Amino acid sequence: MAGQSKQAKAAGKKIGRKIIATNRKARHNYSIIEVFEAGMALQGTEVKSLREGHASLVDAFATIDDGEIWLRNLHIPEYQHGSWTNHEPRRNRKLLLHRRQIDTLIGKLREGNFALVPLSLYFTEGKVKVEIALARGKHAHDKRQDLARRDAQREVIRELGRRAKGMG
Repeated sequence: MAGQSKQAKAAGKKIGRKIIATNRKARHNYSIIEVFEAGMALQGTEVKSLREGHASLVDAFATIDDGEIWLRNLHIPEYQHGSWTNHEPRRNRKLLLHRRQIDTLIGKLREGNFALVPLSLYFTEGKVKVEIALARGKHAHDKRQDLARRDAQREVIRELGRRAKGMG
């Protein structure tokens, strides 16, 4: 229970996630197969910039090099109050996973046409975590089907609401 406030300890609850950024396009462009939580190796000014809520997962992706997983194209802007020690905004960042998880991902990526896509970036107990997904790209007809399914679901909910109010 390290890293929790006295009130949270007394109530026996865990402190939740503080979401920094989400990749909204990922669920639209990819079919999510499996989701993993990974830590990130960051510099001090990167963490300070993330605490201010600055980050962009647009165009970010993960690759595997020499048995390590790297997050590429994640944009963390330079820390405003930083000096010459500031970080490079789009540098490659190492993801921290257990060896068994990395081996599983390597095996699945070699099997089929999959990609590693970051879904969200958040703080958990003071540590920066990234939620990455093993995903397969969607075709245009898959996206249209998902859109039609969402519209139908929205219409069902709307109709149920009308009936509950006695209008339908």
